[in-house]
Formats: sequence, structure tokens, C-alpha cells
Amino acid sequence: MTSHAKAADGRAAQGYLLISPCRNEADYMRRTLDSVVAQSVQPALWVIVDDGSTDATPAILREYAERHPWIRIVTRADRGHRAVGPGVIDAFYTGYGAVDVDAYEFLCKLDLDLDLPPRYFERLMAHMREDPLLATCSGKAYVRDARGALVHERHGDDTSLGMTKFYRTDRFKAMGGFVRQVMWDGIDCHRCRMMGWRACSWDEPELRFEHLRPMGSSQTGILTGRMRHGFGQYFMGTGFLYLLASALFRLNEKPLLIGSAAVVWGWLRAALTGQARYEDPDFRRFLRAYQGDVLRLGKARALARAEARGRAAGR
Repeated sequence: MTSHAKAADGRAAQGYLLISPCRNEADYMRRTLDSVVAQSVQPALWVIVDDGSTDATPAILREYAERHPWIRIVTRADRGHRAVGPGVIDAFYTGYGAVDVDAYEFLCKLDLDLDLPPRYFERLMAHMREDPLLATCSGKAYVRDARGALVHERHGDDTSLGMTKFYRTDRFKAMGGFVRQVMWDGIDCHRCRMMGWRACSWDEPELRFEHLRPMGSSQTGILTGRMRHGFGQYFMGTGFLYLLASALFRLNEKPLLIGSAAVVWGWLRAALTGQARYEDPDFRRFLRAYQGDVLRLGKARALARAEARGRAAGR
């Protein structure tokens, strides 16, 4: 999409739309809210979906919505627990369905446990306009270590990060949006490449943000989160050799050894119990070809080959 994109009624699409699913984020959300308010280019609209919060989240949201007319709150009933994966995407789509998304050039799913640099969205839009093949992008996440220093979460450059998925709105719609299952934030990037587009993230100073909740954590513990990741890789279609290589690469991440073991066990348990996989054979073949190339050729050459295959198929 270019800056001349049109909404459904013929008007030019404007700016960017944020959609934020949240539940019980009172401990983190003020930093996210303040960092968005401080953006050099503020969102045209920010829809925040309160997914049944039982803490101070609703009161904080009302406070900010009263001060900023471009913040809109949508409330869902309390389901009784925090739901990751499909639950988060269900909440996202509640916000998505409440607005005319075609009125906005860009769309971003944004979590409320981030602290963004002030030119974050300005820089993402600049990248989009420089590269017409870009479908989705993001910056890089950093977390505080025990000494208070910011350390990189080690996301690959071939994906936009799930906590801040920035999309061209028309590309998001064309690739079918998000799958309502764990690993939705990996499937979308590979599907973009299948369609001849690019998905990426950059470790630039103006795009480095602080992630206030550790990657791979869960409301019931970090090992549960790692096992969930292993299941998600199985669901997406990741082969076991690639999964094992990825787990070995992350052996030095906390919790040491057992974190990687939990990822592998999540994959194996799903395989041994015959869990369903993503129902798109073409997608799984594309994914396996890419992952095989990564193991044989390295990430950079594999990514170039995958993007070339997608462009050839999209002609």
C-alpha cells in the first residue's frame, strides 16, 4: 500500500491504527500508554480491548481515554482467566471488528507491556514507504537483566515481533490476518513470504523497545510458556530437526537447559498425542523448504531463497 491507498468509501487511508488486547495490565500499561502518547507521530486511532480485567486496568484506561480522544476502549466480558494465543487474537479481532480498518494505511497489534522509543512508529512508516515489498515489520525487544541492564531478546530478523506487529492494512487483509492459535505470530510472517512480500525487524537505536514481561513467559510459569512454544512450532509445521537445532541454539537462555528442554518436550508431546497441525499443506511445504535451507545454507541465504520463491509464485 502506498500513501495514496483508498478506504472502502474512496477516501484516502490515513495514518496508523493501533489495536491492543489486554487483561490485568495495571503493572505495566502506564509505561506503554505514556510512550504512545509521546510518539512523534501519534496514532490516528488506538482501540484498546479490555479482555475482562479484574485489576485497575479499566480505571487506568478511562483516565487516558478521557485525556486523548484518539483512544477508544472496547470491553469484553471476564472469561475468568488470562488466555494467550487464540484468546489474545480473539480479543484483537473484537477491536478489529469495531472500526473501519480500511480507513487506515497501517495497522498494528500492540501489547500493553512495552516501553517504545519516541520515533518508533515514525520510523516504521518510513521503512514501509521505502520498500514496497514490506508487508509487516517491527523493532527489536530488550529486557532488563538482574543488574538492570537492557539485553536483546534474540528475535530473528526474518519476523516482525508478536508484541508489536506493524502491517500495511491491505497486506494484512490479503494474507488472511492472524490464525487463531499459538504461533499466529510466526505463521503470518511465513505466509507473507509465500505471497512475495517481506517480513522483518530491525535492531536500530530508534526501534529498540523495552519488553516489560519476559518473552516466552506464561501466567502459569516460564516453563509452561516454553512448552507452549514447542506446541506452537509443531502446530505451524516445523520439522523436528529444525526445532532441535533452534532449542540447542538457545541452551544458554534462562532457565538454562530446561528452557530448551521444555520447548522440545512441547513439540514431542504434541506429536506423540497426534495434535492437529495448521491445515495448509502448501504453507507447511514452504516452511519446511525454508527451514531446510536455514540448516544447510544459513539464515541469510535461506531467507533470500524463500523470498525469491514467494515472488515467483506471486507473479
